[in-house]
Amino acid sequence: MEAPPDNDVLWARSLHFTHRDGSPALGGVSLGVREGEILAVSGPRGSGKTTLLHCLSGLVPAQRGEVWFNSVPVHTMGPMARERLRRDRFGWIDPAPVLVPELNVWENAALPLMLRGTSRRRAKAAALEWLERLDVGDKSRSRPHELTQAERQRVCITRALAPAPSILFADEPTAPLHRSDRAHVLRTLTTAARSHGITVVLATHDPETAALADRRVTLLDGRQVTTLHLPPPPDTPAHAGPEPRRTTGGRRIRDDRAARTDQAEGAGRAEREGRGEPVSRGEAAGAGEPEPGTEPDGRRSTPTGPDEPQRPAHGRGEQNGPDEPERPADGPGASDGRGEAEGRGAACSLSV
Repeated sequence: MEAPPDNDVLWARSLHFTHRDGSPALGGVSLGVREGEILAVSGPRGSGKTTLLHCLSGLVPAQRGEVWFNSVPVHTMGPMARERLRRDRFGWIDPAPVLVPELNVWENAALPLMLRGTSRRRAKAAALEWLERLDVGDKSRSRPHELTQAERQRVCITRALAPAPSILFADEPTAPLHRSDRAHVLRTLTTAARSHGITVVLATHDPETAALADRRVTLLDGRQVTTLHLPPPPDTPAHAGPEPRRTTGGRRIRDDRAARTDQAEGAGRAEREGRGEPVSRGEAAGAGEPEPGTEPDGRRSTPTGPDEPQRPAHGRGEQNGPDEPERPADGPGASDGRGEAEGRGAACSLSV
């Protein structure tokens, strides 16, 4: 037989229990609870939480396994010894409030103290103090049937806390309470346990209730489940989305249109010069000097960004793109040559 660790006020090893109908309730659960600790036994309904609390408190002996309280083997005690242990050292809260109907509220709350031999006056003072903390002090002389379900559950919690037990077993203590009342009752329960050094074993399926405990044990189908808490993923820089794709289709179309416009203007100017028609000063100046943004041979230059390769403009003597139709090679230079030749011929004939 192995003795429990010295710092564990409650210790259990390899607990097994099977119900009378043959269904397994516990399948080798082991745990240790330190003094003053609040331990939450969580899990879905039917996972064996209530059965585990019954075996730990000595209410039901485990069929196999060991339970130790302050280095005393509970699993070897007889029924009467376990009864005295529960009365003197343990406290219990059921999920449904159970009160003695013949007693009023403060008498129900002081009943465990009076069973221990505490005087009626001291037991009443302790019960009234805890009733005030749980907001049912004004109901101290009422009968249980005059209270609501939530008020009766508060009286049961008072009855468990008033004797200041060494270990408090709470099986779904806030089940009959409304959601708005649960936070206050749980806060009072946990604060009182920590201030008075009471060890609490709390069975619950509510994650918010289990979050108030110092430590959690999870059961699933009567077996203890080890929950792995994975570390959070590393911080990644905010992704601004894919870089916008640069499209040059529209720019290429505009460049082609500008080149064709320059070719048409050059051809028209050469034709008028060949016929001897006067040419405006602006056109003559434009024929000698390239427009801003154009090359000397009439091609329009296309500004490129720092990341874009230089693209040649479509003009004379350059290859067209794979998807563009073939254009004649007659550009502004060819038209200008024919016009100059015709102009010189006309000038000679006029001089004769």
